[in-house]
Amino acid sequence: MATHYIIELKAEERQHLQQLIRKGKSSARSITRARILLLAEAGQTNQAIVEALQTSLSTVKRVRRRLVEGGIEHALYDRPRPGVAPKLDGRQEALVVALACSDPPEGRPVWTLQLLADRLIELGEVEFISDETVRRVLKKMN
Repeated sequence: MATHYIIELKAEERQHLQQLIRKGKSSARSITRARILLLAEAGQTNQAIVEALQTSLSTVKRVRRRLVEGGIEHALYDRPRPGVAPKLDGRQEALVVALACSDPPEGRPVWTLQLLADRLIELGEVEFISDETVRRVLKKMN
């Protein structure tokens, strides 16, 4: 049996949502979520909200649930995502750049990305690093 979350907003919450929509400076996702909450409070069914906003039923249900369980900010905005930790710290990135600017190994006309990656491993800076990571560091430092 599906749980139907009843939306009851306080006056200041309703005003906040209306301002969010009116200003239009937030992400499209947050504005859609604000519209979902306002329509839900007005008594619209989930299906009517889906048709009015051209969104999915699961989105409408999720926004309703998030409001009831976590409040207005939780319903409107996603939590920050941690992402992947950087493979190299600032000192190691500087070393990559310094190596790339130095003379290439004996018998080589230029440094290749793979040569730079191999040198970092030889120096004991990292256990493993791909040439693509080296490319991104050099591109960032360009």
